[in-house]
Amino acid sequence: MSAQVVVEAPGTHRVEEHAPREPGPGEALVAVHAVGICGSDREVYQGNRPEGYVRYPLTPGHEWSGTVSEVGAGVPAGLVGRKVVGEGFRNCQVCDRCHAGETTLCTHGYEETGFTQPGAMAGTLTLPARLLHVLPDDADLTAAALLEPAACIAAAAIKANALPGERVAVVGTGTLGMFAVQFLNAVSPAELLVVGTRNDREALSRQFGATGFRLKDQELPAGFDVVIETAGSASAARTAASLLRRGGRLVLTGIPAPGADGLDPTDLVVRQLEVHTVFGAPPDAWAHTVRVFGAGLLDPLPLVTHELPLTEFAQAIELVGAGDPKVGKVLLRP
Repeated sequence: MSAQVVVEAPGTHRVEEHAPREPGPGEALVAVHAVGICGSDREVYQGNRPEGYVRYPLTPGHEWSGTVSEVGAGVPAGLVGRKVVGEGFRNCQVCDRCHAGETTLCTHGYEETGFTQPGAMAGTLTLPARLLHVLPDDADLTAAALLEPAACIAAAAIKANALPGERVAVVGTGTLGMFAVQFLNAVSPAELLVVGTRNDREALSRQFGATGFRLKDQELPAGFDVVIETAGSASAARTAASLLRRGGRLVLTGIPAPGADGLDPTDLVVRQLEVHTVFGAPPDAWAHTVRVFGAGLLDPLPLVTHELPLTEFAQAIELVGAGDPKVGKVLLRP
């Protein structure tokens, strides 16, 4: 028997024995290698995730990597033994948005691994095999545990459609921001500026390809073709918009607190800004992420600062919310 985390209700959890659930038709059983913790997991534990986007009691864990150990009827046997990551959104596959490939906009309601369905903070995870993305045989599974946030940024990069030689910028220096730097750097921009609130993120930003770094309260340049915002505040969104040239492309990935003041619609119209948003990652973004990772163009490991056993869930949640600049991505190992 292995262990699993169960959040009974906000602020209440237990670590108990975990028994794998045998895969049914169309499903796969995955032995979990590592699972990441992000701010939304902390929301689940604290009880401030929006209504309808969590269902208690719950085993959290939507950022994970592992190896397929068993498959159900109708699933190719060749998946057994393969290293994988997996999409979280449990889309219906039959509505018009799913047929259009926009699975994060499924009209049959929200269901997601680790929020309304059992997640990966356990020894194993059983899920629909159609959600799996197979990794190269030599893939580092610890690094691959970060591919879920990377896929969200891949969705942003696809929408931004940055071209070689364009001036691009990233607002935010957390995990999402550092992935945005790597995706944008891969298209050979003429300039890649990172805007953040912490000087200690400059070295890592430049390691990933940034050509410039500014603090948010410093005087900032303008005239950028593309800006991806990852900080999750209304002020960050406004800062991102201010960096753009007229007709520039803005992609918002952060989620500010409800009721936050947004962008100025007059500014958007007069400057003819093209604004996109991202909530989760559809299949094409996942496939793109796995390809880029397999090609060696994504390096998640420098973002990992802590690896803890699953039994240290409470400590991991505290680390994520402590605001300590020395804490980056925290992983749990079943």
